[in-house]
Amino acid sequence: MKHIVIYQEEGRYAAWPANYGIWGFGNEIVVGFTSGYYLNDGGFHSRDRTQPFTAMQARSLDGGEHWECVEMPVKTPGNLGLSVGEHTKPDSHNLEINRPIPLDVTTDFQSDNFAMMFGRKDLEGDAASWFYVSQDRCHSWQGPFELSKMNQIGIAARTDYLVESSSTALIFLTAQTISGQEIGSRVFVARTEDGGKTHQFLSWIDKPDENVFSIMPASVRISDNKILVANRIRKYEDKDQTSNYIDLYCSEDNGISWGYVTRPVSNTGIGGNPPTLTLLQDGRLVMTYGFRDQKCGMRAKISCDQGETWGEEIILRDDAGNHDVGYPRAVLRPDGTLVIVYYYNDEQFRSCYIAATLWKP
Repeated sequence: MKHIVIYQEEGRYAAWPANYGIWGFGNEIVVGFTSGYYLNDGGFHSRDRTQPFTAMQARSLDGGEHWECVEMPVKTPGNLGLSVGEHTKPDSHNLEINRPIPLDVTTDFQSDNFAMMFGRKDLEGDAASWFYVSQDRCHSWQGPFELSKMNQIGIAARTDYLVESSSTALIFLTAQTISGQEIGSRVFVARTEDGGKTHQFLSWIDKPDENVFSIMPASVRISDNKILVANRIRKYEDKDQTSNYIDLYCSEDNGISWGYVTRPVSNTGIGGNPPTLTLLQDGRLVMTYGFRDQKCGMRAKISCDQGETWGEEIILRDDAGNHDVGYPRAVLRPDGTLVIVYYYNDEQFRSCYIAATLWKP
């Protein structure tokens, strides 16, 4: 197991790869994240929201051993970044700049060079989302393009999709069910059959619960018809206490209907953390996630029966300075090495940076 620093800059706060995405092209890997200004205000997420955040991407040509970081070549609505409201306090007058438009380019989801990425206004406001496409391995991005609300109050999209054909893909999203609030949110799957020009609601993945927010799905295809999705869950036990965990759902009919499988992780710590799901070459499943309790860091679990049961928790690292860690995304190298990218910190009052763990389970 090997830990690598991808991006660390004095005075900067870098975080949240899970919000943006990771794309693997063999041993060429690209991951998105954001970089803002560090501010030690004594609270969680020590960033200065009065200063701009920059969308960034890191590229490795040798399977995650070495990385080059650049500003992501994207236009964002209002020039406010890929997660409006979460990082920067939005100025509504600027939102006309780079307003998302209908997709006006031809895409081939099965191209060796294709990638898709989503951005959003977060669920605490009037959630709305948009997307980008790249046809040259993330060297350039076209967009922002409109993502329909599909009759939902609001949609907060992170990047998670499964390609089915050159023009068809399943997209896993979070829907707002109570205006202006994150609580009550649910995960669903949509389908595009025309290369991203239109999107149709397909099915809810989880059950409604007004005391829960269910967000940040991580999907993996097991077979032509079988898909697993892991959701980040926060349950409000009362006004002062929450439970944070990961639930797993399964579809046996390619996303048309879903059933609950199990709770692979019963505690992800303070505030919770999203999972990843990766199918290994030998058929085992690996889930990775940030752990935000005592001995904060990165953890994993392995399933040998397609998610029905999970082994003991594996500590990838537990040396973080505080619980502001995690939000991983992962890709599998051709040699079977798992490249897990996340954000991390070394000391309690130091800023966060982007790191990777290379691990062959």
